[in-house]
Amino acid sequence: MSVVAHPPTSLDESKPGVLLDWLTTVDHKKIGLMYIGMAVLFLLLAGVEALLMRMQLFHAGNTFLGPNLFNQMITMHGTTMVFFAGMPILAGIANFVVPLQIGARDMAFPRLNALGFWVTLFGATLAYVSFITGGAPEIGWTAYAPLTSHDSSRSLATDFWIVGLLVAGIGTLTGAINLVATVIALRAPGMTLRKLPLYTWMTFWANVQIILALPPLTAALIMLLFDRNLGSHFFDPRTGGSAYLWQHLFWFFGHPEVYILILPAFGMISEVIPVFSRKVIFGYEFVAVSTMAIAFISFGVWAHHMFAVGMSRQADLFFSASSLVVSIPTGVKMFNWLATIYGGRLRLAAPMLFALGFLAMFVLGGLTGIMLAMVPMDWQLTDTYFVVGHFHWVLIGGTLFGTFAGLYYWFPKMTGRRMSERLACWQFWLLLIGFFLTFGAQHLLGMAGMPRRIYTYLPDRGWDLLNQIATLGAFIQAPSFLIFGINVVWSLKYGEPAGDDPWDAWTLEWATTSPPPSYNFEDVPSVRSRRPLWDLKHPDDPDWKYEH
Repeated sequence: MSVVAHPPTSLDESKPGVLLDWLTTVDHKKIGLMYIGMAVLFLLLAGVEALLMRMQLFHAGNTFLGPNLFNQMITMHGTTMVFFAGMPILAGIANFVVPLQIGARDMAFPRLNALGFWVTLFGATLAYVSFITGGAPEIGWTAYAPLTSHDSSRSLATDFWIVGLLVAGIGTLTGAINLVATVIALRAPGMTLRKLPLYTWMTFWANVQIILALPPLTAALIMLLFDRNLGSHFFDPRTGGSAYLWQHLFWFFGHPEVYILILPAFGMISEVIPVFSRKVIFGYEFVAVSTMAIAFISFGVWAHHMFAVGMSRQADLFFSASSLVVSIPTGVKMFNWLATIYGGRLRLAAPMLFALGFLAMFVLGGLTGIMLAMVPMDWQLTDTYFVVGHFHWVLIGGTLFGTFAGLYYWFPKMTGRRMSERLACWQFWLLLIGFFLTFGAQHLLGMAGMPRRIYTYLPDRGWDLLNQIATLGAFIQAPSFLIFGINVVWSLKYGEPAGDDPWDAWTLEWATTSPPPSYNFEDVPSVRSRRPLWDLKHPDDPDWKYEH
């Protein structure tokens, strides 16, 4: 096929060294891989922080971690998982895949793309520099006032945390603008918005959300920096400020952030399930429109995190209703995925295995989210471990399983080799069982009244067994990540050669070599349907009839 790339014929002996090449690259694929590498590094740090907290809570009256260090782990674990692991790994996959899926040679602004990565990495490093100031911040990842006031947090650690998030946010924002511009301006001839692959479509809307949601958080961080260093009083109620103002600004970013993380995972699932079910996705239009609905409705639900602060009954009613409404387009997607699987010729390869795990995680997490959207129930469960279990199940579990599905799916395109299915199976079951044990037990702990963010508890509370189950689950999850690392390293050297299209897929990234050359495509392909590569390979297959 003419769209398949071939090695360049000219010889260039003046290429830079490998390290310098990676440090100075503007190739979207290399930048994407660096994002993924950064995310894996910080994911390991966040995992160690989580294990330390679980060890402290293993039994009542434990003294493994003191209260100050425990609070530091809470702050850095949450911050790292959301800002320095979750968002960068999704940005990395998007950097690698989206230009290939739309038939582009690179991102719209290659140098800005490189700048976005290095700024994000520098911001994350600044946040971790806080440890050398005498300890990381003890403010929690949500940084509620008055914990962030100078009276409550006197060290420079909080200032490093603020500046680190500000800098990383600038990198994230430039990356989002770049990706949105790329999808709008650089699509292959014939690829209208209605023919976009669903992964590109959902990633596009997640980045639109970043552009709209990140500026309020940036403004809040600047105001907090002014409060701490220039004598302003935005969040100090003693001098006319409002502690609730921080919560409104933070959650106006924080709840769309849930969908900023989960929409790209939705997109990966929407690519994997049809390919491994051997069916086109059921109801493409419904999946696409429900994505737009989620992107917009998610900006009207932020204060369901604040039901217990004393808002008016009218405000509680509005945010409760909007929180229930946003579950409808999500449910539409779930039924579309299940309808695609139903009657399909399933292949339970690693990407499909993690996609099915995603469905289980997200359904269970979504159901507990509906419970928390009801104000009376939220009043009983707010600030308990039920909330911790819920958002880990739906956000971390959903994003993690969806991301692993995507990584296993596109690893052959990134490297030219396939990963071990046996190791992938071990990783999947350890991660799934560990998740159910850890966060299932946390739901029960919350219903038994255990508050979140406490570093110890009395032995007469009856929480020991459930905490021990949660800790056991965390230590079952840990080797699953080690197995994934082993699988990557082993596969890079010994993995089965993948070829250009190992899954017999139909989107354009599989039309070029594995791994792709720097210029992606020798000839920019023309697109006439939502499955351009499949149409070229199977023009007469009666099982794949599709209205172009």
